[in-house]
Amino acid sequence: MKVTPRGRLVDIGAGGGKRRLHVLEEGREGPLVVLEAGLAASSLSWCLVQPKIAEFARVVSYDRAGYGSSDEARPGSGWAGTAQDSADDLARLLDAMNWAGPVVLTGHSFGGLIARVFEQRYAGRVAGLVLVDPVVRAEWREPTEVRAKMLARGVRLSRRGAMLARLGIVGAALGLVLRGSRVAPKILARAVAGRGAAVTERLAGEIRKMPRELWPAVAAQWSQPKSFRAMAHTLESLPLSARQVDETCGMGELPVVVLSAESAQPIALDEHRRDAGLSTRGVHKEVRSGHWMHFDAPDEVVSAVRQVVQGQ
Repeated sequence: MKVTPRGRLVDIGAGGGKRRLHVLEEGREGPLVVLEAGLAASSLSWCLVQPKIAEFARVVSYDRAGYGSSDEARPGSGWAGTAQDSADDLARLLDAMNWAGPVVLTGHSFGGLIARVFEQRYAGRVAGLVLVDPVVRAEWREPTEVRAKMLARGVRLSRRGAMLARLGIVGAALGLVLRGSRVAPKILARAVAGRGAAVTERLAGEIRKMPRELWPAVAAQWSQPKSFRAMAHTLESLPLSARQVDETCGMGELPVVVLSAESAQPIALDEHRRDAGLSTRGVHKEVRSGHWMHFDAPDEVVSAVRQVVQGQ
């Protein structure tokens, strides 16, 4: 399956050479809102939110290194998939787009972690934050043995997914999904890859969250080995990423909205409330949705972005 960029490719010149990130821009006036996707997600995940934000602001979603239509980071470049790596890439992207003003950063899950790191490292470039059910740092800074095993298994499955994609198996399985089959992809994946079937089954579930017209684009993205390699890097470095946030640093009067899913565990709710409290203008809200809030309750996300944009 071939990936056709929906937006444009912007060279961020990282690592002393050419490296492009795929950017989708909407809206023409107003402050710039940047949408930061969750772990293993791309600009496609904002398909229900971005057009509505474009009605009152200029809004950009993009694919991080290795995902979607963006180039993979070169081996030996020092890029390890951490939140800091992605924050630095975002700074380079804004420079390449000639955007000098501060932005409203909206991050989902792991994207919320990147937003926090970006705000601390590039404080003058942030006008406000919207954190959408952000990843819980307390769970990953020093992971328990159980969580460490979860991460290790995720890395193994991601690497296996890269192999399956290289052999064309992921593309074949997802092609069957697009033709309406729910059983064939599981049978095919299990027959060829054993426990690696979980990779294809999980992707099939995520694809079905998207509007049907975007299914071919998502399937094409996950038919590429680079997407799985990027996911492996990110999972492997998740504990380091969680430690890259300075927990002693406040956010002053920065407009901040933290949205928690109703399914969030108490440890998540506690951390989300604390994060909102780091700003004198911070707001915490529980939303009736699952973790993928921008699919389950897109209007809540749009409303939070509007609130922060108007509160600058």
